[in-house]
Amino acid sequence: MHVDFHSGAPGRDSNALAGGRLLFLSALIAALGSLLFGFDTAVISGATEQLRRAFSLSDSLLGFTVTSALLGTMFGALTAGRPADWWGRQWVLTILAVFFLISAGGCALAWDWYALLGFRFIGGIAVGGASVVCPMYITEIAPAKVRGFLVCVSQLNIVIGILVAYFSNYLVAAILGNDNPESWRWMFGVMALPSFAFLAAALVIPESPRWLVKQNRFADATAVLTRFGHEDPAREGREIQESLASESTGVREHLFQRKYLKPLLLACMIAVFNQLDGINAVIYYTADIFRMAGADKAGALEESVIVGFTNLLMTFVGMALIDRVGRKALLLVGSVTLVISHLLAAWVFATHAQGWIVILALMGVVGSHAYSQGAVVWVVINELLPTAVRASGSAVACFLMWTLCAVIGWVFPVVAHASGAYAFGFFALMMVLQFVLVAKFLPETKGISLEELQKRLSLPT
Repeated sequence: MHVDFHSGAPGRDSNALAGGRLLFLSALIAALGSLLFGFDTAVISGATEQLRRAFSLSDSLLGFTVTSALLGTMFGALTAGRPADWWGRQWVLTILAVFFLISAGGCALAWDWYALLGFRFIGGIAVGGASVVCPMYITEIAPAKVRGFLVCVSQLNIVIGILVAYFSNYLVAAILGNDNPESWRWMFGVMALPSFAFLAAALVIPESPRWLVKQNRFADATAVLTRFGHEDPAREGREIQESLASESTGVREHLFQRKYLKPLLLACMIAVFNQLDGINAVIYYTADIFRMAGADKAGALEESVIVGFTNLLMTFVGMALIDRVGRKALLLVGSVTLVISHLLAAWVFATHAQGWIVILALMGVVGSHAYSQGAVVWVVINELLPTAVRASGSAVACFLMWTLCAVIGWVFPVVAHASGAYAFGFFALMMVLQFVLVAKFLPETKGISLEELQKRLSLPT
């Protein structure tokens, strides 16, 4: 897979190459927040059994323990937009890194269940904020021709974070022993290392040029676009300025008005289906699902790593295709393979099948999500929303996403113990609905500048 980050006249090739490197490095640093997002999301899947025993948790209380982070995530997603508009994308990324670090240390040292819930909530705030600001920052610094690929770097890091969490859980259990009552502390504490790296790196990346234009810092924005190797920084800066001027009414723009209704509804539609494809039910409870299917504890952790590798490999597939076949095509094909995978998982639970068929079903769900919804969601949400309300609109879409995630995370273990077939059958039905709505309403956004997309989606003022 080759992505050309520099083009233009021969006389500017060296500057363009350097700018392309800085662009990719800045996207990669911002995506460290997404890596921590993925790690924090998945790490608890290996600790559920120890937490159940350590704190004498019922199925409902275990679900709430998982959901405690998601409550923080909902809060972080809903509130991250305003600080990102006030202080800038870069400084908010730095603050989120501090939150990740506090959560990792606090969960590892938690003295009782309530302390664990509190520090999981803080980590959830960081996850929710990262889900808004990391892809938004990358969207705003990237040229149109590689925007899908670069935002997919954020999704790739989420997947790597999930895989690292699975593998880290497996190593902790192997080193300390499967039945060590303190192993869950080490599982949570490992996150402190990447959190510190994110904190150090977030301090050195340039600010988003679109945020700088929004603050009337046109010269600074042009300088950043130049550093990133954009082909015509002055022209792009003017286009951003004109776009903001055309939608501005002279006062701070409010999201909930008619001219933003269409892009907001489309962004929220994609966000909602991102959870209704069942991915986080599988990610949070991977080891539990394998144990329900008859695997022992060590085997369940090993099989979780296999699922994590599937997630990683299929994310690369999505990254290779998103700027070629487009966002809409990936969502439509993904809907079909998700329906097939969920129906297979429902059959597994209905027939109590065991062995490779269980792994195949979960690999199908996770892999289908990875190349379709996983690759597309953060790209499309930030492409659809205009610059003036991108932060607040993304916050609303992500809040909806995480609200559904919290509900699914809390309810899934209860429903799955009663009837896993019904749970996966519901997800299959939702993917049929996604196919219909995406085919009818979602426009293709690949290769189109953010300002041009805004014109196409705008309603009369």
